[in-house]
Amino acid sequence: MPIIRFILLSNDHQIKKLLLVFWEVWPKSSPDGKLLPEMILVCDAYRKDLQHPNEFIRGSTLRFLCKLKEPEILEPLMPTIRACLEHRHAYVRRNAVLAIYTIYKNFDYLIPDAPELVHTYLQGEQDASCKRNAFMMLIHVDRERALEYLSTCVDQVNDFNEILQLVIVELVYKVCHANPTERSRFIRCIYNLLNSSSPAVRYEAAGTLVTLSSTPTAVKAAAQCYIELIVKESDNNVKLIVLDRLATLKTNPAHEKILQDLVMDLMRVLSAPDVEVRKKTLGLALELITSKTVEEVVLVLKKEVASSSNASESEMGGVSGYRQCLVRTLHACSVKFTTVAPAVVPLLMEFLTDNDEATAEDVLIFIREAVQRYSQLKPTIVGKLLEIFPHIKLINIHRSSLWILGEYCTSLEDISRVIVEIRTSMGEIPIVESEQRKAAGENPEGKEDTTKPSGTTLVTAAGTYATQSAFTSVPVKKEEKIPPLRAYLLDGNFFIASALASMLTKLCARYLQLAPDPQSQNAFCAEAMLMIASVLHLGKSGIPKKPITEDDVERLCVCLRALADKSKVLGQVFGEQSREALVHMLAVMEEDGKKEKAAETAVSVHADSLITFLQLSSGSEEIGENKFEMSLLQATGAGGQKEERKITSKLNKVIQLTGFSDPVYAEAYVNMNQYDIVLDVLVVNQTSDTLQGLTLELATLGDLRLVEKPVPCTVGPHDFVNIKASIKVSSTENGIIFGNIVYDIVGSTADRNCVVLNNIHVDIMDYIQPASCTDTEFRRMWAEFEWENKITVNTNIVELNEYLEQLVKSTNMKCLTPKEALTGECGFLAANLYAKSIFGEDALANLSIEKPVGAPEEPVQGHIRIRAKTQGMALSLGDKINLSQKS
Repeated sequence: MPIIRFILLSNDHQIKKLLLVFWEVWPKSSPDGKLLPEMILVCDAYRKDLQHPNEFIRGSTLRFLCKLKEPEILEPLMPTIRACLEHRHAYVRRNAVLAIYTIYKNFDYLIPDAPELVHTYLQGEQDASCKRNAFMMLIHVDRERALEYLSTCVDQVNDFNEILQLVIVELVYKVCHANPTERSRFIRCIYNLLNSSSPAVRYEAAGTLVTLSSTPTAVKAAAQCYIELIVKESDNNVKLIVLDRLATLKTNPAHEKILQDLVMDLMRVLSAPDVEVRKKTLGLALELITSKTVEEVVLVLKKEVASSSNASESEMGGVSGYRQCLVRTLHACSVKFTTVAPAVVPLLMEFLTDNDEATAEDVLIFIREAVQRYSQLKPTIVGKLLEIFPHIKLINIHRSSLWILGEYCTSLEDISRVIVEIRTSMGEIPIVESEQRKAAGENPEGKEDTTKPSGTTLVTAAGTYATQSAFTSVPVKKEEKIPPLRAYLLDGNFFIASALASMLTKLCARYLQLAPDPQSQNAFCAEAMLMIASVLHLGKSGIPKKPITEDDVERLCVCLRALADKSKVLGQVFGEQSREALVHMLAVMEEDGKKEKAAETAVSVHADSLITFLQLSSGSEEIGENKFEMSLLQATGAGGQKEERKITSKLNKVIQLTGFSDPVYAEAYVNMNQYDIVLDVLVVNQTSDTLQGLTLELATLGDLRLVEKPVPCTVGPHDFVNIKASIKVSSTENGIIFGNIVYDIVGSTADRNCVVLNNIHVDIMDYIQPASCTDTEFRRMWAEFEWENKITVNTNIVELNEYLEQLVKSTNMKCLTPKEALTGECGFLAANLYAKSIFGEDALANLSIEKPVGAPEEPVQGHIRIRAKTQGMALSLGDKINLSQKS
């Protein structure tokens, strides 16, 4: 053929490289399976290339021989391949080992002494990559020889190269996993590798050590290694991965006690610049804090709080979330260990004067709980709150502070101080009259007289010019600082007026019980009524930017009536029942926390549980599994979550791409593996012809990206081939994968044939996970997210709660509305739902449904409003809900 006559003898390196690719795909056998005669000439060319003086040509040829499946071609080349083991260049020796390994694995009769040959070669080799390939071959073909070699150099493993150390870790794990009696022989080798200079080796060695041994010494050494990796590694993704490994380690109760002693070492991770790493560290450290370490941990957290308060404006975006996490951690520490609360409360109360509303709200929640739980801290909290009250800058914080002061000021001295602060914050009363005087210019406090000279030029009787000067007084208006509560009211924010009125009513009810003098009682109530009436008059005067609402008017009138009548019933409602509601809420929160903790610490395997045999479990159990094989399966897309590895779920993910009558039948197994989609496409040649250059051509729609194009292949008559394609996913959005299969028929002169494939729809539910957030965070995100998708409920379900359960199941969202609020018989239901994607995207949903009036057997009606930060998330989730309603 022309290739052999004109190109095979070329000495050009690029042509030789292209020739190797050509011979790899060219059919080397006739239709009856016999080797083509011209391949003898090609074999001779291979032999000459294996003896070529250039190491690149030798190495490339050896790599090519690893892909040959014809023993007739390989047999004459075996002596030359053996000789390449002694070549001076490491590139040739490395590929020679690979060639020997592949040939021995496929055709062991061609080189029966390969294990002994490679073992002898390994003992004298110095190059790290060559030793790694040789050692890897011994692991797979003759493990005893690999262990024999490792036994001779177990003390020198720290001096080996990184790639060889990783192979040694894998070998030790596999040997000890298959034969547990060998653990004592090689566990010292793993301990030595914990001190390796390579982070990857230390990470794998720590994971292997924990898997092979559960002794406290081994767990502590592995945990310390993980912490050192987090502290010293600069890549934030690596830090997060290792933190996940530590969190997994903590799930074992025996390991958790060991990790509790290392919590101070873990706090060193807070020096990392990435906020997500620090947040995750705080969450893990909070679960490991004990009574022995809580004081030291709180000292570290207080230093972090102080450093975060000194952050610049440009850093506030990330620091705000971290500061919020610090506050919640200190809150949890104070609730869990009451001894640290006195040291934490005064420090955190400084944040109430900050402009960061989220952090200030978390601090207020903490203070509200602390003042209720710890009666000894009440004087400190009330005094500190009164001290910083004039410096608070946010209306929501002012409103909540008013509630706390009204609820927990129980002495005459505290009540008097509160009234003084309120009068100062409201300014001059009555407000309407003072504002009218300011508008009319009658208030001298805000003006200052300055003298301004003015002059005119006159002509005297003598005809000369003279200047006449005069000083006039001009009023100049000064910048006047408006008190905070007065400023809120003038802006039309009268919701805080309702809180103020309730607080004044509580204080009056308490003052009536404490003060024996009726005259002082009447004076106190009159002052409170004057404040409330002044606010009510202001709301209806038209001076504020927005008028007062009817709800706020009704609230203020109720408070005025309660103060005027001095009713004991109203005093009891204002003075006692609101605190009882707080006590009940805290009790419910504590009970929910206990339930969550009990669910986390539930026994996974009971003493009387059935024994599971791995061979009969469809891979659904992970007891004693090989972690290296599992990680390889997950990397290749063959092993995802436990339920995904079941045979039944695999069949559910098989999608038919072509028809049964097409010349090429294709079906795909779609495996979702976090950020990747792996397509395992089975292509069957249903014709009697050989299909040459069969190529799977794929394209994507949405935020999907094909990583690499599938390699063309040749399929014989009635033969099949598996083609894999990897697709990268970058966001939570419904995507479509489409394409076709093109091929040529051997011996045909027609154009290329094409079979169009069915579309593959990527399900958004594989990337959405249930999550939880507070009501404050939900409202904040609801206000911030700009994309909304409103969906009309269209279902056959009659019961309200049944529809809610079906919605939660179909969308993977979590219902944030408490179960207590959903119980009982009612004609309508409203609930909030929340979920988060693996890409960090938030999805909010509000369900509002009702039963038709007068038709209880009719399906429920209503709407679902979805809000998300991205348009694709909102639309995709809406499509999923519509699809689930139809089914």
